[in-house]
Amino acid sequence: MSVRVKRGSNGHVAAAAAAPTTGPEASALAALTAVPPVSFDHEDLVVRRGPRSGRYVIVAIHSTALGPALGGVRLWPYQATVDGARDALRLARGMTYKAAAAGLELGGGKGVICAPEGPPPAGQDRRALLLDFGDLVESLGGRYITAEDVGIGADDLVAIGERSDHLTGLPPDHGGSGDPSPFTALGVEAAMRACAQERFGSPELAGRRIVIAGLGHVGSKLARRLADAGAELAVSDIDQDKRGLASQLEADWIEPSKEMLAECDLLAPCALGGAIDAANLGRLRCEIVCGCANNQLADDGLAEALAERGILYAPDFIVNAGGLIHVYREIRGYSEHEARQLALGIEVNLSHILATAGERSITPLRAARELAQERLDAAQREPAGAA
Repeated sequence: MSVRVKRGSNGHVAAAAAAPTTGPEASALAALTAVPPVSFDHEDLVVRRGPRSGRYVIVAIHSTALGPALGGVRLWPYQATVDGARDALRLARGMTYKAAAAGLELGGGKGVICAPEGPPPAGQDRRALLLDFGDLVESLGGRYITAEDVGIGADDLVAIGERSDHLTGLPPDHGGSGDPSPFTALGVEAAMRACAQERFGSPELAGRRIVIAGLGHVGSKLARRLADAGAELAVSDIDQDKRGLASQLEADWIEPSKEMLAECDLLAPCALGGAIDAANLGRLRCEIVCGCANNQLADDGLAEALAERGILYAPDFIVNAGGLIHVYREIRGYSEHEARQLALGIEVNLSHILATAGERSITPLRAARELAQERLDAAQREPAGAA
């Protein structure tokens, strides 16, 4: 089964993922699904039941105004297929603004593989999912380029690459640029310096109390960088085995249930999205929110509430652009040095956004989106065939 939805006139995608009217998925939707509804201003949404796996694979393309839509694929056990579609849609939009704000010639897209409940699929079951997704990517003819995201590793990309060449971030022994997480961590640290300059009058992170919520690929590398910079670290993760890294870095360990409410200078959400919601916003005890997770705010309107509380929120799609820059290097043939300089440039880029927010009396999130939209609008106005 395949469902393809292009941008329509109603502005919504309530039926885009062919939501069932009976059965367990209908019950899950009726009880408020894990991912809230998303407005539909995208170019394309493709939902397909893979012939090998019998599971749904999804690609959302938000914009190709600046170039092909690039965005990783995540493997996740969503409560319902519509949750996977909504996640792809919201993440694809974020990728559009991330690329535009970073000055890259890329659009925004996202892939989702709806995994079954239980442990992550392995062996032939996993391979079937990956090949099904690879076929979907190939069917889009290069309009979407996939890469690594939550639940996906370099070996998975190799399997996807058996069905499509439209991917980036392959292991070096397969001609790719490898793991992008070190570049993402480099960019997050650069963004933290810009935030510290804005809030404290100095970019120095030494001695600053920083809480990292999530020690995955990026969070763990960020923790090491911040420890080397002399920050006073506290870390948390649902994987208790990560306590070993905390001890190694002489960082305080915080239980996951308390991580978002810890007192600190900088709070870095580095796990899944929606970490800041209406329930916990009023109890945050930080000066700055600056992390690598996508869609850290459960609702974009919370950016205003954070500003009213005097908390500086660094837009996540600006902060975590280092990984995108890294894979862009693979597409455009940049050297590692050039990619590193672009990632370090996130400090200057975020400083400009914070200054614009002050000048326009708006939140940094709105400033980042306005600046990105201005670039998108300029690209769309450019005459066809223009240099």
